[in-house]
Amino acid sequence: MSVLDIHQIREFLPHRYPFLLIDRVIESEPGKRLVALKNVTVNEPFFQGHFPIKPVMPGVLIMEAMAQATGMLAFLTAPEEVSGNKLYYFAGMDNVRFKRTVEPGDQLFLEVELNKCKRGIWMFSGVAKVDGKTAASGDLMGAIKDLE
Repeated sequence: MSVLDIHQIREFLPHRYPFLLIDRVIESEPGKRLVALKNVTVNEPFFQGHFPIKPVMPGVLIMEAMAQATGMLAFLTAPEEVSGNKLYYFAGMDNVRFKRTVEPGDQLFLEVELNKCKRGIWMFSGVAKVDGKTAASGDLMGAIKDLE
């Protein structure tokens, strides 16, 4: 079980502000599962327009945060496959459902589980929770590709 802080996460993920959406990895079992945390603050740039009267984290960004969690799990599972001149790309999502809004002040817990890896396609199931209640869920796919 590895706990990773923001500095260690930045060593794995190429994302930077305002698109790095994981603040901490709080649990990980390479090859199995990972739990990451996103602290949602009112200072997030997307809240200026989504929505100024009632700030709500866009669902697509919740799924992007979950995809970044799958990338972290892939990196921790197979570091030799993602080292060097390679990137982990979000390749798709299915069965996505949104159950509740995510607002400033929430802690978004991203729980992802590796289902399988076949022909370079990584398949995961994930759930995003706030206060133990599901905010979003879905199946996600990722792929590791050489940089061109």
